[in-house]
Amino acid sequence: MKIAYLGPQASFTQLAASQIFPSEELVPQSSILDCFNAVKNNEVDKAVVPLENSIEGTVSMTLDYLYDFEVFIETELVMPIAHHLMIHPDNETFEKVISHPQALAQTFHFRYDHFKDIPSQDYSSTAASAKLVSENPQEKWAAVANRYSAKLYGLKIIHENIQDFEQNHTKFIVISKTKSALDIPLPRTSEKTSLIITLPEDHAGGLHQVLSVFAWRKMNLSKIESRTLKTGLGNYFFFINVASEWHNVLSQNAIDEIVALGTKVKFLGHYNEYIFEE
Repeated sequence: MKIAYLGPQASFTQLAASQIFPSEELVPQSSILDCFNAVKNNEVDKAVVPLENSIEGTVSMTLDYLYDFEVFIETELVMPIAHHLMIHPDNETFEKVISHPQALAQTFHFRYDHFKDIPSQDYSSTAASAKLVSENPQEKWAAVANRYSAKLYGLKIIHENIQDFEQNHTKFIVISKTKSALDIPLPRTSEKTSLIITLPEDHAGGLHQVLSVFAWRKMNLSKIESRTLKTGLGNYFFFINVASEWHNVLSQNAIDEIVALGTKVKFLGHYNEYIFEE
């Protein structure tokens, strides 16, 4: 079985993918969009992508592609994230910091306090930024990445654990064309149902009606987030997590009632959340 992941090798997403699929072929992709397209085009069986970080919130591209692509979520893995500042071993100083935008955001205060005047540059992933630094020793660059990247690409860590908050975790999801849950041999923390809700235009009280469907059934919503539909100001879709077991009658009736309100519902899956602690 082939599993796509946001690469390159030694990225945080690869670490997550290797925990979920320790015996499968892992195929690196250059972007989150490439991961979704690999599933869509049957180049791989599944893909692992980041969904949410405890410091910076939801990965907006992943949420947008969950809306755009016909895929399901099979499982979710929560993994601790530790960032390190690293340079090429031939250099002693650096004049620019390169990393994924999320990693730069998660280390903003450290860099502001210690390297306020050194600019930063967004890059496709943390591991890719480490690889870039390793391949350009003539440039005085530093990367923000994990310890595995430093080891793989032969970089020198000059500051460890530079994330702004100690409790820094990222949720990774497995996506596929299969409407089924995936069980993995890690500690299970919860189960949930994920939906994307699109309200009819100019429908007063529409969101309140949708939320009431869950409220009177005492179904707990652990997440609700709006994203623009990119069709004009004020047009949104809503990503919703229902934190409960799946009940064939109660859960399905809730979805049926939302549809009856004229709301478009995209069922992303009912699945388990697992946690990996180093």
